[in-house]
Amino acid sequence: MKHLSKIVLILIAVSTVALQSFAPATSSYKIGDAVANFSLKNVNGKMVSLSDYKSKRGLIVVFTCNHCPFAKKYQDRINELNKKYMMRGFPVVAISANDAQAVPEDSYGEMISRAKEKKYSFPYLYDESQVVATAFGAVKTPHAFVLLNQPGTGNFILEYAGAIDDNCDEPEKVQNKYVENAVNALLEGKQVAVTETKSIGCGIKWKNK
Repeated sequence: MKHLSKIVLILIAVSTVALQSFAPATSSYKIGDAVANFSLKNVNGKMVSLSDYKSKRGLIVVFTCNHCPFAKKYQDRINELNKKYMMRGFPVVAISANDAQAVPEDSYGEMISRAKEKKYSFPYLYDESQVVATAFGAVKTPHAFVLLNQPGTGNFILEYAGAIDDNCDEPEKVQNKYVENAVNALLEGKQVAVTETKSIGCGIKWKNK
């Protein structure tokens, strides 16, 4: 019996270490938090920072990638989001944070190819260190975040986090456009009705910690 107990304790310890190795350890932003400035490399080779958008009303940040079937279903929808809201002050910034060693299709070179292939109208940034994804608490691809630029402070406040909409398979049957609803409310000076939803997609491929 004692021998069995030792085995159970060992298994629990191993499981705990494994979970720590494949998930971010630090706390992430909560609704209402100010988002820290970040600077990541775009597919055009230039660096893009959150502070570059200080003249905008807000920002739609989407963590996505190349390989995930769910992310592929949203490629065109993310493009349309940017085209719809860019001129209204809420452009899109997409970020890929997957470990390219684990998923070569998500390497920086492949990101460049995908952006050209799909004619992305928004920056597609590479979070190679995974620091930004960890700070946001991104767990899936895609995982969307809507930020509001707080006038006079220079701060971007997190107003929504979760899914882009409620139907990844059939865009024509979407009933709740969560990101659009959040942005529309903010554009009208209203509070976001639904601030958090569960993101649906592939888990982000974390590097060993």
